[in-house]
Amino acid sequence: MTQHIPDTHPPVKKQKIGVLLLNLGTPDATDYFSVRRYLSEFLSDKRVIDYPSWFWQPLLQGIILTSRPFRSGAAYKSIWDTRTNESPLLVYTRSITEKIQKEFSPHDEIIIEFGMRYGNPSTASAMDKLKEAGCTKILSVALYPQYSATTTATAYDKVFDYLKKMPWQPAIRTMPPWHDDDAYINILADSITEKLETLEQPPEVILTSFHGLPKRYLMQGDPYHCMCCKTSRLVREKLDWPEDKWINTFQSRFGPEEWLQPYTDKTIEKLAHDGVKRIAVVSPAFVCECIETLEEIAMEVKDEFIEAGGEEFTYIPCLNDRDSHITLLSHYIRHELQGW
Repeated sequence: MTQHIPDTHPPVKKQKIGVLLLNLGTPDATDYFSVRRYLSEFLSDKRVIDYPSWFWQPLLQGIILTSRPFRSGAAYKSIWDTRTNESPLLVYTRSITEKIQKEFSPHDEIIIEFGMRYGNPSTASAMDKLKEAGCTKILSVALYPQYSATTTATAYDKVFDYLKKMPWQPAIRTMPPWHDDDAYINILADSITEKLETLEQPPEVILTSFHGLPKRYLMQGDPYHCMCCKTSRLVREKLDWPEDKWINTFQSRFGPEEWLQPYTDKTIEKLAHDGVKRIAVVSPAFVCECIETLEEIAMEVKDEFIEAGGEEFTYIPCLNDRDSHITLLSHYIRHELQGW
């Protein structure tokens, strides 16, 4: 029996499955006000800065956001993609999304979109697209191999905030971290080997530099530190690199409290002062290039190493949109979509 749908009924779309890739975000441009808007949203997230609002917001909106957008804007400008007038993080996240969509192209019921936790395109705008496309099931994929409440959890929080406003919610799944998965470790190790093979001499020391967190977050139960250390150890073992020539470090700290140690900048300065002339740095916490990799590591940390007496600094790129990375992420997505 054919079901009759009244003419006044809203259009009924073919049911589809959505996959929402979630990344951190980026300013829309490098000018003061664009960077200020972005930093205000980012640094107002309670998952990132958990100080009481009565204390933090006057400090943030006053002293910090008066001066920091100038410095951050200059840093963004140094790595801005002039071809697209966008940040590398946005360029690569879009490319990753488009390439994963091609992996699923035989299945027209699966739609891949991406959204940012802060800035544009927003998580809400990406959810709008999936809703309009008729997605009744959505897999949310936070693009962080190592879980942290400051990254993975807040990305999923944003999805759930959107769901609160929907009269008909889609079924939702979230993808777990993959910090110790064999396939991930293998392609990360391969990317390091590929870069090292281009060098005339191998580095004396390799550093894995992860984005830092206040140590207090670890003591409160955030597993990020442990996952970073495990990723680093597994890659070192895969490469059979000497344990005393492989150092796991943490970057990007700010404020007065203690963060996860050892610090990347302090470590490379000490290495140079101790006579180490050649080092290589890889940042496994980032799936694609961003200000923390291209400006902080490949420029700022490099300069610090050379100024301290080092001679050769090698930055090992993120996995970005390389074919093996797209295949890996597509594999994880297919696994999480089972049963749908």
